[in-house]
Amino acid sequence: MRQLLDKLHARLGDFWWYSLMLFCACRAADLLNAFVGLWLVPKYVDPSELGAVMPLTQFANFLAIPVAAFANTFRNELTRLSINKEFGKLKTLMRGVFAATAVFLFVAIVVARFLLPAFLERIRIVEGSLGLVIIAASFVGAVAPIYSNALQALKKFKAQSLLSIVGAPVRLIAMLLAMPFRAITGYFVGQAAVPAFNIAASVVALRKELAVKAEPYWTNEVIRRFAKLFTIFLITGGIGGFFLLVEATVLRQRLPDLDSAGYYMATRFSEIATFLLATIAFTIFPFTAEIAAKGGDSRPLIIKSLMANLVFCLTLALPFIFFGKTILSLLPNGDKYATYSWAIPWLIGLSFITSIVGLYTTAEFSANRFRFLIWYMPIDIAYPLLLLFVTGHNYFTGYIPTSWTEFLSTHNIYSLETMLIWISSFNGIKAVGCLIAMIFNSNSKIHLQPAPA
Repeated sequence: MRQLLDKLHARLGDFWWYSLMLFCACRAADLLNAFVGLWLVPKYVDPSELGAVMPLTQFANFLAIPVAAFANTFRNELTRLSINKEFGKLKTLMRGVFAATAVFLFVAIVVARFLLPAFLERIRIVEGSLGLVIIAASFVGAVAPIYSNALQALKKFKAQSLLSIVGAPVRLIAMLLAMPFRAITGYFVGQAAVPAFNIAASVVALRKELAVKAEPYWTNEVIRRFAKLFTIFLITGGIGGFFLLVEATVLRQRLPDLDSAGYYMATRFSEIATFLLATIAFTIFPFTAEIAAKGGDSRPLIIKSLMANLVFCLTLALPFIFFGKTILSLLPNGDKYATYSWAIPWLIGLSFITSIVGLYTTAEFSANRFRFLIWYMPIDIAYPLLLLFVTGHNYFTGYIPTSWTEFLSTHNIYSLETMLIWISSFNGIKAVGCLIAMIFNSNSKIHLQPAPA
């Protein structure tokens, strides 16, 4: 068996072998995650609150944007250090990053203290103990990628596979213990349990690399490079987090409770379409970084990855086209959600569109190429502002022409279908932009650091 696996590894190559290994491990974990998302959550969470899960998740992510920016900056720097085998500097870098996260945690608590009550009121949720749990979930969820990025850059995909398998039972146990007291709070307890476990387990997996003596790292040149990278990731992360938060909030705030709950249930199935993408995006980062460091072209690897994801999404969509209503009706409160089965194939197609954006931007970030942000960021800024203007145009009555009011009323968010049209149009524009940029601008050389030897 070992010889057979070695032959398969040699035939597939490192990238596809590691992608396959992570995919199998993550899908084993998703058997439990599917039980949580499709059965446990709709069983305990009332339909009136179910639609609030996604905007609350995005709010937690928004609080953690500064830490997430540090994690992304750390990933780029860690990849560079790991290629050069500079583990002593790597250890010093990790210490500095975690000192900074303590500051960001304090900032997140202060921001949440003022913003969270008003946000919960707008999405029709009673706070209780939910605020503290959301802060904890956002913090550990943002810190955990620092360690998973270390595993990624060092190509410790076996360790990452094991964490994926074990993390799912940890999440399930935490939810089973907490959800009977208050369902939506228990959901976020489970969300926080997995990254907390991953942090502890990653320390064990990285013990060899972290056992070395720390070496001086923070020079003026490094600080300038790190500051530039952090600024870029903070701005892009802030803009991206803002539009995701606005999108999720509009879905909850402007649509009826049942529509927003139906959207949540449909996404539980459509997220299966992201399984392969998540694996490939995680695996591809160190490979495209190495290709860029050697002056190579990463487009063939991106295109092959997109084709594999396209086949996966098409195969997944077919059963839901014909049997989606039947499948949804089998779940708790399924008779209420079965009418939203049409949204599942739509969202699966949307997942493929977003995979174009995800793989292209991952490859560009791994190579420290940021020219695409010149056109990419204005789209991410315009979309949430336009969405807020359209859905809240009544606030501007008397200040805008009557013809504008009539147009906005016609194209407002009145149903899940109209919201999906907005989401699909926005992501379609970004995907087309990424394809054009990949074809014509793949060799742009805006680097914030010299390519490693």
